[in-house]
Amino acid sequence: MTEKEKSLAGLLYDTSDPELVRDRLKAHCLCTEFNSLTDRDMKRRAEILRELFPDAGEKFFFQGPLQVDYGYNLHVGKRFYANFNFVALDSCPIHVGDDVMFGPNCGLYTPIHPLLPEDRNIRIKPDGTTYNLEYARPIRVGNSCWIAGGVSILGGVTIGDGCVIGAGSVVTRDIPSFSLAVGNPCRVIRSITEKDAMEFVRLPR
Repeated sequence: MTEKEKSLAGLLYDTSDPELVRDRLKAHCLCTEFNSLTDRDMKRRAEILRELFPDAGEKFFFQGPLQVDYGYNLHVGKRFYANFNFVALDSCPIHVGDDVMFGPNCGLYTPIHPLLPEDRNIRIKPDGTTYNLEYARPIRVGNSCWIAGGVSILGGVTIGDGCVIGAGSVVTRDIPSFSLAVGNPCRVIRSITEKDAMEFVRLPR
């Protein structure tokens, strides 16, 4: 079993594996180029995004800056939108549905480090190179979700369809569909219902 296969399977893996290092380098370089381009370079920006996310749905958009570890493990649906400073540490698959919006400064973090220092600390190989062991858990975000600014979503979490996650939340556990959830750790405040339709909202005069 390769280190890449171990990471996808949720097993402890060596982050210094040459294949993983090569893949991260490619993704990091593409992100650096993407982040250096202005909104006047939309053609090249679109080309980079397609190289990073070849199976992404139609009409997806990243405002940037953008940072991913691999890119190929982040799967976004149709009409996806991410505002400024989007980060996805995609050591394990991240699946995001259609019509999902991310506010600025959001992060999705699949890697998990061991809790015991002796398991977590940097190690040294006989040739002098350093490495550490970690494992990862997948993340899934359903269709038609709004993830507000400054939200962190941790590995192993599933967010159901139609959810709104309030600004600054740290999502450590699953959120049922059509929930309004907020906080650190993120908790469900109430369900989202037809009474939340804009026709019932009183706008300030």
